Amino acid sequence: MNARALIATRKGLFELARADGGWVIDSSHFLGDPVTMMLSDRRDGTVYAALNLGHFGVKLHRRDPGSAVWSEIAVPAYPPQPADVKDDVAWKLTQIWSLAAGGPDQPGVLWAGTLPGGLFRSGDRGDSWQLVQSLWEVPERREWFGGGYDTPGIHSICVDPTDSRHLLVGISCGGAWVTHDGGDSWVLSAAGMHASYMPPERVDDQSIQDPHRIVQCAAAPEVLWCQHHNGIWRSSDGGQHWQQIAPPNQRVSDFGFAVAVHPQDPDTAWFVPAAADQKRIPAGAALALTRTRDGGKSFDVLRTGLPQQHCYDLVYRHGLAVSADGRELLMGSTTGGLWASDDGGDSWRTISSTLPPIYAVQFC
Repeated sequence: MNARALIATRKGLFELARADGGWVIDSSHFLGDPVTMMLSDRRDGTVYAALNLGHFGVKLHRRDPGSAVWSEIAVPAYPPQPADVKDDVAWKLTQIWSLAAGGPDQPGVLWAGTLPGGLFRSGDRGDSWQLVQSLWEVPERREWFGGGYDTPGIHSICVDPTDSRHLLVGISCGGAWVTHDGGDSWVLSAAGMHASYMPPERVDDQSIQDPHRIVQCAAAPEVLWCQHHNGIWRSSDGGQHWQQIAPPNQRVSDFGFAVAVHPQDPDTAWFVPAAADQKRIPAGAALALTRTRDGGKSFDVLRTGLPQQHCYDLVYRHGLAVSADGRELLMGSTTGGLWASDDGGDSWRTISSTLPPIYAVQFC
C-alpha cells in the first residue's frame, strides 16, 4: 500500500500518511494559499507545488528528496506577443493546471500545462522552462476556448511509459493532441468525440472538443479513457480514434470531470458522475462512483461509505487518483470532502469533511 499522498486545495497543500490502517493528515504547507497543482516525481522523490496567488502571480516550489524545505523555482513564462500577431488570449501565464514527469530515460524533464493553453517543458527540474512553440503555433489554436475557465487550458498530459517522446495532451476546449517526436510536431487526435454544445455543423470538429480529463493505462499505454463534457470516451489506439461509452440503461449520469484508469488493467476505470452539466451536484444529492471492469460494457455503481443524503460535492478533474497497484483510491471534492478506498472503490472511508475545496489528489 502507498504510504503517503498529497492533497492540493484552495488554502494549502496537505500531506497524508498511513496510520492504523488508514490515512491521517500528517502535515500542511502553504496554508492559506491556493495550490492549483502538485507533482510527486516517482523517478527521484522530488515534490513540486504550483500556487496561484492572484495579484502576486503564479509561483512554483520544489522540495528535494529527504528535505523538509521548499525552494521557489522558475515558472513558465510566455514570450512577448509580437505586435503584428492578433490573439483572443493574452500571452500571459494565469495558472499551472497540470504537471507531469518526463519518461524514466529523461531525468530532470518536466511538463507543465497552463492557462491560457500553452505547454511548457523543463529539462532541469523546473529551474527553467520553454514554451513548446510547435503546439502554441498550430492554426487550430485560434479556435480553442475556455471550458471551466475564461481561457483554454491544458489539464491532461499523458507521457507514454514505453516511449518518452510520445505524449498526448487534453485541452478544454481544444481537443486532444499527440506528438511522437517529443513536441517538435503535433497532430490533432480527437476523432470520434462530439460536442453537443456547438452548432450542428460543428459537433464533430476535433479542435473544439472539451475532454474534461484524459488518463492513460501504464501497462497498456495505447489505451486511454476520457471523461468528456458530453460523456465517456475510450481509445484503444493511442488516441487516433475514440469510441463513446454509455453506462447501460443510464442508471447514473455520464457527465462529470474526473476519471482514473487501473495502471495494470486497461479495461478497468472509475468515474465520478454529476447529475448534469446544468446541475453540477451528485444525482439525487447522493455521492457515487461508477466503475467498469470490462472496457465499458457494464458499470458498477459504488456508494458504500459515501454520503447519501444532502450531498452536493463535485469532484474536479484531478480530484480522483488510483494507486500503482490499482487497489487504493483517493477522492476529494469541491466542498472539502476527502475519501479513501482500499478495495478498488467497493467501500469508502471518510478522511475529512472539513478541508478547503480540493483541486487535486495524488499518491506519492
